[in-house]
Amino acid sequence: MPRNDEFLYRLRTANPIETVMGAYIQLTRRGRNYVCSCPFHSEKTPSCTVFTDTQSFYCFGCGAGGDVITFTMKIENLDFSEAVKLLAQRSGIEIPQYGSADSQLAKRKTRIYEMNRLAANFFYTNLVKGKNKSGLKYFADRKLTPQTIKKYGLGYASDSWDELARLLHSKGYSDDEIIDAWLGGRSKKSGRIFDMFRNRVMFPIIDLRGNIIGFGGRVLDNSQPKYLNTGATPVFDKGSNLFSMNFAKNADTKRIILCEGYMDVIAVNQAGFENVTATLGTAITPEQARLISHYAEEVVIAYDSDGAGQKATQKAINHFADVGVRTKIIRMEGAKDPDEYIKKFGRDRFRMLLEGSFDANDFMLDKCENGLDLSTEIGRVELLKRASKILAGIESPLEREVYISRTSKKCDIPVQVLKTHIDDILRKSRRTEQKKEWRNITSSATYIRDDINPDAAKFRRESKAEESIIYFLLKRPEEWESIAAQAPPEIFVTAFNKKVYSALLDRMKNSEKFSLSLLADEFSAEEMGRISGIEAMHRDFPVNRNVFSDCISVLKNNNNSSKSDELSNDDLINIFKSKNKRA
Repeated sequence: MPRNDEFLYRLRTANPIETVMGAYIQLTRRGRNYVCSCPFHSEKTPSCTVFTDTQSFYCFGCGAGGDVITFTMKIENLDFSEAVKLLAQRSGIEIPQYGSADSQLAKRKTRIYEMNRLAANFFYTNLVKGKNKSGLKYFADRKLTPQTIKKYGLGYASDSWDELARLLHSKGYSDDEIIDAWLGGRSKKSGRIFDMFRNRVMFPIIDLRGNIIGFGGRVLDNSQPKYLNTGATPVFDKGSNLFSMNFAKNADTKRIILCEGYMDVIAVNQAGFENVTATLGTAITPEQARLISHYAEEVVIAYDSDGAGQKATQKAINHFADVGVRTKIIRMEGAKDPDEYIKKFGRDRFRMLLEGSFDANDFMLDKCENGLDLSTEIGRVELLKRASKILAGIESPLEREVYISRTSKKCDIPVQVLKTHIDDILRKSRRTEQKKEWRNITSSATYIRDDINPDAAKFRRESKAEESIIYFLLKRPEEWESIAAQAPPEIFVTAFNKKVYSALLDRMKNSEKFSLSLLADEFSAEEMGRISGIEAMHRDFPVNRNVFSDCISVLKNNNNSSKSDELSNDDLINIFKSKNKRA
């Protein structure tokens, strides 16, 4: 999408970052700014700040940051053009007609969406009108109605070498594009392209905006793999998306039912429960848990009753606890999964099962008893050790008191003894968490790990000076010409900082209304986070003209010496303090 400075300025003005972010996460006012728990990593102490004056955000824990466009890109997993379109729709602003999708990545994504749509229609037609009725028989045997089959766009991939590939060729798509979409592969022997999905019933995977981003295919015999999912493509990442979430997000409830497989989801949805979703063939990830947290306050886990399902349940509970979502567990008796339960007992019994679901804490504490003989002291002591970890993880003090009382009776010890023990664990845990978060903050500030600007490890002093100059420019965009004359980009040592500085000068030269949004089309979301971090890190010690001059000297001296003396954060802070006194 070509950059239109006036349009981006209007877009950002119409979408205040505190309003947009507030629709996803809870913001707490602190002065003129806001703080919140970062939506991009798990934390208990809020480390993300929303700056209303610059309309930007920055997380001092993980380094995520940027403006409202960057936030939308990260939270919705979009590229720049898609994020701009979403914000424009949200605020009712018309997008200029000239730039539909000029970037190479945007073109690739558009072509893949088109191919996936054609493939989905091809699979559906094969299912309902094709000569081979094995796919239709499979769904009929699973008691799916024609309405449900159509709603989910279910299909059948025939047992053909390249039937889909030939169709896509006829529509103008190349072998490389078909492979890029993971709809085909290339034979190592013959070099011919072949269909990736063959002789399988097909489940289209649809994102929150209605795009078909991939497929899941199930065999109709005993061949392996039983399920085959689309691999990583420019539009699909199985760890970041959820099956049927496009329906679940619109349900009139703050509860989400989480199942294990496609058929479980479809059976539950057909029974009248729109608020159901599933992961894509893998255990739930932190990203998927955060996605669900945007739409639900409570999750009911309806995994299979076998050992693997119970193990996956424990992992899911931990992920949902990290993002502040209440978790409950269904205990199915007489059926191994929701699909079978509904077929045997009906939707009303399943609704009762949901309403009677167990709290996750009950589930975890009951699991602590496995393999123990509670009639012995050794058994009760071991139970106490296991249960203490669970009890200390309960956020609500009131709930914790209830479960402490229950556990003390089972372990046959006084309530106060157990409560004191849990309080000790909590104090140690808080100290550990605070140290960990402080290490995260200081590591991002001191370049212990820096994939964005790797040159900074070699030129620490110079990179700090460069960031100070960048900050000085950000606070004085109207003085860009004078600043550029005193500190031309050529004196910069690190490649990333030089790129940022040059881009800032270019935008300020060609735009009357500068904002960070003007950089979002050139820099990735991670790079925008670093730029926002430069601004956020300098707020406590602003760069004045004396500091600016000293930073220029540091960079110019580098041209005369290959030695790069390390300037610590404390050294830099002391310079700021002394210079500010003189200014």
